Amino acid sequence: MKALVLTGKKQLEIQNTEKPEPKANEVVVNAKYAGICGTDYALYNGLPGSAPAVPPIVLGHENSGVISAVGSDVTDYKVGDRVTVDPNIYCGKCKYCRTGRPELCENLSAVGVTRNGGLEEYFTAPTQVVYKLPENVDLKSAATCEPISCAVHGMDLLNIKPYQNALVIGDGFMGLIFAQMLKSYGVKSVTLTGRHDDKLAAEKEKTGVDKVINTTKEKIPSEYDVVIEAVGQPATQEQAVEATVKGAQVLMFGVGAPDQKFEMNTYEVFQKQLTIQGAFINPNSFEDAIALLQSKDVDVADIIDNVISLEDVEGVLNGTSDLKGKCVVKVSD
Repeated sequence: MKALVLTGKKQLEIQNTEKPEPKANEVVVNAKYAGICGTDYALYNGLPGSAPAVPPIVLGHENSGVISAVGSDVTDYKVGDRVTVDPNIYCGKCKYCRTGRPELCENLSAVGVTRNGGLEEYFTAPTQVVYKLPENVDLKSAATCEPISCAVHGMDLLNIKPYQNALVIGDGFMGLIFAQMLKSYGVKSVTLTGRHDDKLAAEKEKTGVDKVINTTKEKIPSEYDVVIEAVGQPATQEQAVEATVKGAQVLMFGVGAPDQKFEMNTYEVFQKQLTIQGAFINPNSFEDAIALLQSKDVDVADIIDNVISLEDVEGVLNGTSDLKGKCVVKVSD
């Protein structure tokens, strides 16, 4: 079978590999689509994702496909089921798993990070992380369940109320996911920031946000009860804290470099009684992610910018490709 293998730092190679066989509690998924995200950029460049990736390994933690084989103990899934896979597999034994915080698992393994993922024609996954898809969720959209589930986890960590004015900093793929979710969760208003007027105008139409701000032309006012930072740069992280009112919540969702720092006024955190929250991966969030796609409260059809081939992936990850925005790989027909 065809597989895109990470063979070393900044090294990807298309290989012809053996089709895997499932263990007793596993299924084999014929991968149809796999999303590319910031975690893949990190892993390609030798940085950790949810866990370190040790080459040779096949990336593809955002994926969807069709079950082609089942293990001997599998009874709830059958060949032909359309599925998506939550990549994160928790040990269930460490102190974090045993205290209701599995996302912080000390022995985390992950499809497409520590074990082969969806950038190959067939991959295996234990049934505990495999989810059947509703009929009205297509396989291309389903490949975005993992990033949506990470946003669900972030939202679960916030205290969302109808009176709140919300701000999303950053109009990349995750920012557009959060904008749609905040609208569906029923906050009073949602503002989205970006850097290009034409792009923001189109995104306002797609997401239904109440207001957009071009931060190259306009300063973000300090008037928000909920701020979601979805860029991961020091400048935008500082903007997130500065944009708050008293009692506000700031979700630092954007991922910076491991040694990255930003400055903030610690007296303002005290005086405003701010909550500054991180969010790591996606515990128990896939059912909600699938439901958001099924209801179209989150619609990704117009915010997946490019469908590419396995051969195109390295150009996207190393920056030599001209493609911009969210890329989803068509792995097989």
